[in-house]
Amino acid sequence: MPVGGWLLILCRLLLVYQPITIALTVSKALQSLSLRGWPLGVLIVVRIVVAGFCIAAGRALTARQPGAVKLAQLALTLSAASDVLVYSTPYFPDNRPPGDTPLYVAASLTYHAVWLVYLVRSERVRRTY
Repeated sequence: MPVGGWLLILCRLLLVYQPITIALTVSKALQSLSLRGWPLGVLIVVRIVVAGFCIAAGRALTARQPGAVKLAQLALTLSAASDVLVYSTPYFPDNRPPGDTPLYVAASLTYHAVWLVYLVRSERVRRTY
């Protein structure tokens, strides 16, 4: 069965959206590196590594490789953890209004949870892999 439907959307999100989002946020954060120091540097490296996992997962899903679903689950889990770390620490620069951080954390966790549940419960995923 070819990759299609929601699975294709997930592949494209992992291959395109995630790396572009990380690239844009990291490029803006680099300007603050001299002020925020090594904790920001560590978060930048973490975000880049997570983007690498997302790209690998998207490629594996698209190529229908064995273990692709597990890699995608790992990539989504790492992405969620990275988002929570960035949102809940003061090291990564942001434009969020005061008090909105819990909303951002909840939205990120919801987004990642929906995709994780999809990977576990989808009939298309089971048939494809």
